Amino acid sequence: MTEPQLKPDAPAIVVQDLHKYFGDNEVLKGIDFHVDQGDVVCVIGPSGSGKSTLLRCVNLLEQPTSGKIFIEGAEVTDPDIDVDKVRSRIGMVFQQFNLFPHLTVLRNLTIAQQRVLKRGRDESAEVARRNLDKVGLADREDAYPAHLSGGQQQRVAIARALSMDPDMMLFDEPTSALDPELVGDVLGVMRDLAHEGMTMMVVTHEMGFAREVGDKLVFMDDGVIVEEGAPSDVLANPRHQRTQAFLSKVL
Repeated sequence: MTEPQLKPDAPAIVVQDLHKYFGDNEVLKGIDFHVDQGDVVCVIGPSGSGKSTLLRCVNLLEQPTSGKIFIEGAEVTDPDIDVDKVRSRIGMVFQQFNLFPHLTVLRNLTIAQQRVLKRGRDESAEVARRNLDKVGLADREDAYPAHLSGGQQQRVAIARALSMDPDMMLFDEPTSALDPELVGDVLGVMRDLAHEGMTMMVVTHEMGFAREVGDKLVFMDDGVIVEEGAPSDVLANPRHQRTQAFLSKVL
């Protein structure tokens, strides 16, 4: 197994000619794409366009059919590379919160630190409390997930990912499972992370967030990137007819 040579000055994510099939169905059709260090890239598009599959391919939760993916200069699609080493640099937040229901909030944040990063109990708890404070939930460390709202659970999930000290964060429609009044708190945490310089790739339906926080907006449809550019440009003056048709329905 090859030790990845991560280069902090390389682009955070580079995707080259990425194809993904599920059986006979080609979901990604030759994607070329990159995320620079410190940038927030928002990916939008209709359901079934391949957005979540692209995100899941980036940290190899889905195995690409062909093409190459580089994380900080290391090719994660190289079959000989230590993928877990690379994946440990990537935080992932899903639509569903995926918290352990039988563990307290604090224990949800410390278990992976202790098992994967080999941190001691006190250090992992200190890191966890710092991140719970960051997401506005310092007073809920002893609660169980069932006693939290969906928005609070999602913020715990973000704090859990941050507790692993990732270089970048991937968000797969993190607000789509939330009641509308809970969305703002989660987006507020993500906004703060962006302002701190965290590299982020966000699959989202939240156009206001994309406009305000994104450095680049990518519109996908039918497995291809149709259009990309500055969010204000793409949202206000979409060049492609498919982008225009999609935005006319969601804006």
